[in-house]
Amino acid sequence: MYMLVYVDDIILTGNNTDHINRFVQSFSQRFSLKDLGSLSYFLGIEATHTSTGLLLTQKRYIADLLHRNNMTNAKIVATPMCSTEQLTLKSGHPLDDPKQFRAVVGSLQYLSLTRPDISFAVNRMSQYMHQPTDEHWTAVKRILRYLSGTISQGVFFPRHNIPSLHAFTDADWAGNKDDYTSTGAYIVYYGRHPIAWSSKKQTGVARSSTEAEYRRLLQQQPRCVG
Repeated sequence: MYMLVYVDDIILTGNNTDHINRFVQSFSQRFSLKDLGSLSYFLGIEATHTSTGLLLTQKRYIADLLHRNNMTNAKIVATPMCSTEQLTLKSGHPLDDPKQFRAVVGSLQYLSLTRPDISFAVNRMSQYMHQPTDEHWTAVKRILRYLSGTISQGVFFPRHNIPSLHAFTDADWAGNKDDYTSTGAYIVYYGRHPIAWSSKKQTGVARSSTEAEYRRLLQQQPRCVG
């Protein structure tokens, strides 16, 4: 049996239903609790059970985020970022009030728990939290427009999976035009579904593309062997 605890929200899972029921009964004798049954919603994440597996999405979370920022009916785009846009810390004019920018980027960071497809874009926008500009805000709104058209996407865990571990890494070289650092990313698959992913700016300047790639590989390795 496995138990996931976040403050007063708890998930129990295992392959022995009787064991789980006995634990809940014993737990309820010491603490006040409410059994909500099969997992359907947890901390903004929706769990949909199907005949082929489990789908984790954040449709309600995205819809609320779009509504709060008046983006519900915004024009949909096919990608979370424009591949040809070269943003820097000084691109555009500073926002008069950066609170909305910071709040949205913070929400997007949480959303990337089930959306690996926005991890790179969100990481890039997180680098502009100190003094965001109007161009940075336009880039954040593009992520929201992308989410509006992909609101039902998430992470799927198939019922019958292949017990194998695969990891992929990549990095650019001096892609950050402010300090010429590189950005690395990784994704780990268990069988056919992703279980861990990240996109992160590297510390220090890599002297070659090979060094940038090796740095990312070394940072990823503990995820697979630890």
